[in-house]
Amino acid sequence: MAFTITMLSWSVLEYGHYMRMAGEYGHALQAIKWGTDYFIKAHPQPNILWGEVGDGGSDHYCWQRPEDMTTSRRAYHISESNPGSDLAGETAAAMAAASIVFRHSRPSYSKLLVAHAEQLFQFADTHRGRYDSSMKVARMYYASESGYNDELLWAAFWLYEATADERYINYAVDNAQNLGGTGWAMTEFSWDVKYAGLQVLATKILLQGRGSNAEVLKQYQSKAEFFMCACLQKNQDKNIGRTSGGLIYKRAWNNMQYVTSASFLMTVYSDYLSKSHQHLQCPTGQVGGNELLNMAKSQVDYILGNNPRGTSYMVGVGSNYPQKIHHRGASIVSYKVDSSFIACRMGYETWFSYGSADPNIHVGAVVGGPDENDNYADDRADFEQSEPATYNNAPLVGVLARMYGLSTTYRSQHSTPAASPLSRLYISHILTSSWNFEGRRYYRYEVNIKNNSPRMLQFLKLTVEGLKGPLWGLSKSGPATFAFPPWLKALAPQKSLVFVYIHQAPKATITVSTSVFD
Repeated sequence: MAFTITMLSWSVLEYGHYMRMAGEYGHALQAIKWGTDYFIKAHPQPNILWGEVGDGGSDHYCWQRPEDMTTSRRAYHISESNPGSDLAGETAAAMAAASIVFRHSRPSYSKLLVAHAEQLFQFADTHRGRYDSSMKVARMYYASESGYNDELLWAAFWLYEATADERYINYAVDNAQNLGGTGWAMTEFSWDVKYAGLQVLATKILLQGRGSNAEVLKQYQSKAEFFMCACLQKNQDKNIGRTSGGLIYKRAWNNMQYVTSASFLMTVYSDYLSKSHQHLQCPTGQVGGNELLNMAKSQVDYILGNNPRGTSYMVGVGSNYPQKIHHRGASIVSYKVDSSFIACRMGYETWFSYGSADPNIHVGAVVGGPDENDNYADDRADFEQSEPATYNNAPLVGVLARMYGLSTTYRSQHSTPAASPLSRLYISHILTSSWNFEGRRYYRYEVNIKNNSPRMLQFLKLTVEGLKGPLWGLSKSGPATFAFPPWLKALAPQKSLVFVYIHQAPKATITVSTSVFD
């Protein structure tokens, strides 16, 4: 939630004038204040921050509307003896960024946010530790893989923006190396990994001629440029991947979060370069700021439907959008329509497996998105693809506001991504079940390959990377490669081949290496 509020605030700070033009500025501030009001309540003492309500295991055990929930929900906090520098640091960043948003419209509230942000930063820096070591219940669902160094720098930069206090920029300069700010060259920006974002923020300060020690800020800038060049695939062998349809692709679980966050950074960086009359220097040559903006725009176009499937991954937008998202409130009939109590497990029996479209359209929600082959399974059981998240939407708000300023629609005037030549094969790849056995968690995945072409598929070779267990339904043809099973010589048009695998790891990566049609 804190990352969501930070990104919403950054969006307003950069593109609030476009939001005013669209009549959405008030809604944006309302959303930010909803979050910061919550953070104020969650921070009752300087070194106490309540970070989680509920247990992921017991919460996921039930499928109910919020109105029907009776599950006991314990609250968890961090403190001096149980620190969480990453959680406190990100919350400090959120409150600092939001304080700038409210500086003129709510000056007293803005000062209150600054006070909380400064206390939280002091808490995070003085009592260091990962929040998921103190709140172990969070580790299963929101593990702090990157640690807390990035959040300390992220908070320092935002506090400098909020206060102009040189102590904070000096902190970011003095700790640039030992906290990784000038060391880590990143290919992702997310709620967990903030380095690319803080490096872009440092570059903004440098290009505006603010802050101390320009030499260190230039080192931050070099890492920001690494990220930008990687997004454009102009970084030699250190690029961010894309699907055949042109979508930034990082990993299977909720890939869209990486798309929207990268698009935001490309958008603001393009504007920073344009305003300072600078160019991006990539290993392959000099790049203009417009190329970054065009790349960001292509990602928005893809999200809103300009993709090989013609699917809008923002619910309620366009005529072809996800109908069965992994969301309790969307999938169960409204309390206003039927107030009958839905018990904990009853929701799974009645609504989770409900074959029809969601009774409630979750307008605006951005789901996890398609796989590496541009395929999407409209199945609420496939949470990796069909679950929406607030941190998917938050960075997109700023990008959409900027695009509104360009007076564009999702039908881009620029070149559109070419459809994948492998789109003749539709690949559905979903998690069907999971269970515990002898203290270990196992996952069963099912893959359906459908021949969408009018021709016979005579030969198929698949590459399966990251497979950690047995696979049924294919013949192994080499290291990490598989072919038709012995009982199948060819796949007729509109027919499907199904195989399954079980292992103790996230979804494997499946790609078509070779396909021969007759």
